[in-house]
Amino acid sequence: MSGKEEFLDIDEETLFIVSQTFKALSDPTRIRILHLLAEKQECSVNEIAAELELLQSTVSHQLRFLKNLRLVKFRREGTTVYYSHDDEHVKKILEQTIDHARHN
Repeated sequence: MSGKEEFLDIDEETLFIVSQTFKALSDPTRIRILHLLAEKQECSVNEIAAELELLQSTVSHQLRFLKNLRLVKFRREGTTVYYSHDDEHVKKILEQTIDHARHN
């Protein structure tokens, strides 16, 4: 199958995941969080809240949404949870979309 044929032959599960990813990227707060994580590599909920001037509850809610879509991952260190991008694909999608938006 050529690349074009593979693109046209998308199964329902893949379509759903792609649409949910774009839904996640349609929210300005989630974009700001993902952008911050791209710059800082890893942040705690409190660091994200302080940096973006958001409530901790807002950040936690958005991170839960992003985590469920596997756009971010977390690690626990004592009582603190640190978040980062799940993989390089997430960072690249965000970077390319920002570049596209800035392109004249």
